[in-house]
Amino acid sequence: MAYDVASVRGLYTSLSDGWTYLNAHACPQIPERVSAAVSRSFRMSPAVARPEPAGGSHSRPFAGQPEGLALLDDARTAVADLVGTTPRRVALGPSLNALYAALAAAMRPMFRHNSTVVLNNADRTELTAALLRTDASPRWAQADLGTGELPAWQYDTLVDGTTRLVSIPAANGLLGNVTAVADIVDRVRSRSRAWVLVDASSYAPYRPIAVDDWGADAVAIDIAEMGGPQIAALVVRDEAMFGRLDALGRPEATGAAKLAQQVSSGLAGGVSALVEHYAALSASAPAGRTTRRGRLLTSMADTAAYLNGLRDDMHTFLGTLPAVHIVGVSGEAADGATIDRIPRLSFGVRGVPSATVNQRLFANGIVATQTPTSPLFEDMGVPEMGGAVTIGLGPFNTTGDVDHLIRAVASLA
Repeated sequence: MAYDVASVRGLYTSLSDGWTYLNAHACPQIPERVSAAVSRSFRMSPAVARPEPAGGSHSRPFAGQPEGLALLDDARTAVADLVGTTPRRVALGPSLNALYAALAAAMRPMFRHNSTVVLNNADRTELTAALLRTDASPRWAQADLGTGELPAWQYDTLVDGTTRLVSIPAANGLLGNVTAVADIVDRVRSRSRAWVLVDASSYAPYRPIAVDDWGADAVAIDIAEMGGPQIAALVVRDEAMFGRLDALGRPEATGAAKLAQQVSSGLAGGVSALVEHYAALSASAPAGRTTRRGRLLTSMADTAAYLNGLRDDMHTFLGTLPAVHIVGVSGEAADGATIDRIPRLSFGVRGVPSATVNQRLFANGIVATQTPTSPLFEDMGVPEMGGAVTIGLGPFNTTGDVDHLIRAVASLA
């Protein structure tokens, strides 16, 4: 078997405490190699490496400077390998909120008095709030209230020549729905020169990413949601795009530096270790002189196949419990829908408040979270159901974890 979950579990020392962690959507476990790399980076970031005896195309470009600069450069290279691009197209920041706010401010020259931005009720509310700070008028795409899916067809009418920015999630982090990003991008391209911004944070831990296949203008990833340090990255489609942006308070800034925020070099040292971790999850990753990108694609494909199996088991067994309602999956409105999903879901038990459900899971050694309120979940009637509990699987979860979840929920349902 290419994916050996027992070996993967050995990469997370935190799993030895006895809890069953099903909260990767809110608090992903940190691989040991990442925590070790961050520890080393904090120690070494102010140090200066000795100069190399000879130069060349493979020599370090930061000779005589603090190691922290090289750690930041390594982090950009690691993100580039993660999404299939070049480091010069990567801007780092302390959080997605900071990067979204910086992008909105830097795009000011592109907004005119009648400009519009197209947002949606499936995106994270904090990211939407950052984009609402622009002078452009918002238009709203709506997720399907039966399935939570963000239909692509509505962008035919929402996008026109006044549109400057379209924001979408690659996947819903609480429902698991995967968005048809390429389809939406094609529809936007046919009607406008607007930039399409994709939040891939929930998608990245489960599927290999090739940004050029999506065709989006900018892709954002919260590295912390993958089990890495508190750092985020924004990747643009073309370096020339930076030329259209304001250099926020730094007239001398060029390229990705126009958007880049101050990031701890100590934390940045964990980004490369995180990408290496995902590239080594599968035993079938090619050996020898293969690129990290090549190893990552193979490893993530095997990881996706394994986690898709757990996802299907979770949906099937929870769905057989008559009192359980899986948001966006159960019910007449979602009956017969075929939607691609990452291994995350939110569910409720009829007649049982979500706080009680979560407490029962916790009493059985299962760590999940109560689903936070959002405009989409309110429109879908989740509060009337008594709230919901969200489950997010990680690469270390097993069929035993899913069985444990089902038994605990069945004791209430």
